[in-house]
Amino acid sequence: MQKTVVINAVGLTSSLIGPHTPRLAKFRDANKLAHITPSLPAVTTTVQTTYLTGVTPAEHGVIANGWYYRDDAEVHFWKQSSRLIQRPRLWDIAKQRDPRFTCANMFWWYAMYSNADYTVTPRPMYPADGRKLPDVWTNPPRLRDSLQQKLGQFPLFKFWGPATSIECTQWIADATVEVDKQYDPTLTLVYLPHLDYAYQRRGPGASENATDLAELDQVCGQLFDHFQSRSAKIIVLSEYGITPVSRPVHLNREFRKAGLITVREEMGHEILDCGASAAFAVADHQIAHIYVNDPSRLSQIQSIVERTPGVARVLDEHGKKELSLNHLRAGDLVALADRDAWFTYYFWEDDAKAPDYARTVDIHRKPGYDPVELFLDPAIKNPKLRIAQKLLLRKLGQRALLDVIPLDASLVKGSHGLLPERYEEGPLLIGDHHATTPVPATDVCGLILDTVFKS
Repeated sequence: MQKTVVINAVGLTSSLIGPHTPRLAKFRDANKLAHITPSLPAVTTTVQTTYLTGVTPAEHGVIANGWYYRDDAEVHFWKQSSRLIQRPRLWDIAKQRDPRFTCANMFWWYAMYSNADYTVTPRPMYPADGRKLPDVWTNPPRLRDSLQQKLGQFPLFKFWGPATSIECTQWIADATVEVDKQYDPTLTLVYLPHLDYAYQRRGPGASENATDLAELDQVCGQLFDHFQSRSAKIIVLSEYGITPVSRPVHLNREFRKAGLITVREEMGHEILDCGASAAFAVADHQIAHIYVNDPSRLSQIQSIVERTPGVARVLDEHGKKELSLNHLRAGDLVALADRDAWFTYYFWEDDAKAPDYARTVDIHRKPGYDPVELFLDPAIKNPKLRIAQKLLLRKLGQRALLDVIPLDASLVKGSHGLLPERYEEGPLLIGDHHATTPVPATDVCGLILDTVFKS
């Protein structure tokens, strides 16, 4: 077997490799670059799962970063159990070929309780007093303490939220090197999220992005140096490209106007009551799964979505089958946004009645993905002071809502989820491989296995 590392640089496209990325450019020139046709939706968990299983969302079941669980009538995003994936993953397949094969999963999603030999994934602690404390989950369990003793506490608040920075991506890279030195796995999978969040915040054309590209390039260079010294084959890939957007689309507000949404008032705030609603949308970047609890109104609901500005296409059962989204977890309808638009989860009509979690970073409670969490509310004169005051109250044992996130969806300048219009704007695969453009996302699993088992 050939020792291999797969570096997943999220948001990286071939058009971004240039003067600001000398290490990536050198690696590209010494290897072969191919463009990938991502699975739809082109979002993190769906694409990663397609890469690792070699099958479509219709088969592996990860139809978005989150979905509506019909049995308990709740929406859940960013769950972490490996058991949510309904097909074997790359390491399962490899172990069948050769039981000596070992794998380190460094932050690829649905990591908990899998058959990967070594795992590190974000897992905050949530004490009963309302705090959220940075932490990781690891396998073996002792790895959790050894990594944080050597590298410092995992910088969770630099991973996601208004303070995201290269610090988190650097921690992941450093942890990857430590795990490789300690365990020497056959295959290492490492996830570098830095570009993804920077580009969603500012859009792909911002001049400030040059700094982010250079920072990512430096981290990739560190990994190149380490794994080349270990005689490993290196593969660089990405999941999608970021497209500029300027139009948030509020499908749930359209449903509410039509009397389809039911809300429950709690302490002056409105909460979406999914089980009681005739229909609602679970938004995830540029796609939205629309769940219909009243089938008699399906045609009315489809008509509402189709005439909503910013919607490019609505997939019915035939459309879902055509694009390999025909899984029981998928919405009864699936909306695709226009290229310059994206879907919010917003369902309230008056910001004064927005749920308390709306103004916080709360990826699990919100019934949809919320990139506005990348921003601090510009209406707050001194947000750092406000955050410090809230954190102090929490340390004193008092509950304090960290409500510093705005409700202005127009702040978001970059999104993803659709198939790219041009290969140069989509995901890539660089390495010593035989693939030719375009590479279907379902072929990535086989290409990685070919590298590992190349004689």
